[in-house]
Amino acid sequence: MLRYLWAFPTTLLGLLFVPVAWLTGGRVQVVRGVVEVYGGLVAWLLRRVVPLADGALAMTLGHVVLGQHADGLARCRPHEHVHVRQAERWGPLFVPAYLIAGALAWLRGGHPYYDNPFEREAFAHGE
Repeated sequence: MLRYLWAFPTTLLGLLFVPVAWLTGGRVQVVRGVVEVYGGLVAWLLRRVVPLADGALAMTLGHVVLGQHADGLARCRPHEHVHVRQAERWGPLFVPAYLIAGALAWLRGGHPYYDNPFEREAFAHGE
């Protein structure tokens, strides 16, 4: 229970996307204690707003995973669940720490996503 409470500020950001998904034709499901929100405007935002070449297939905010579609969530679920565990460790500091880690990677000449230690851990243990 404590890990859910510690991560709740970040989870709350993710839960804000539940009505957005429902009102725009998206879906919500719970898998292994994690709320998955996909489709509708959430899918559009992940494709168009996330600053990666093709957008993001999924993104984790605490105990909420935003996804473009159900198939993509199934493929990247192990990776995203590593981020859920990271959010449980970092609590309300997760998003700022993630963004700072990406900025530091970029300032060192690396890629802000692929060289981000949070992503490296997720790629190493989640796939």
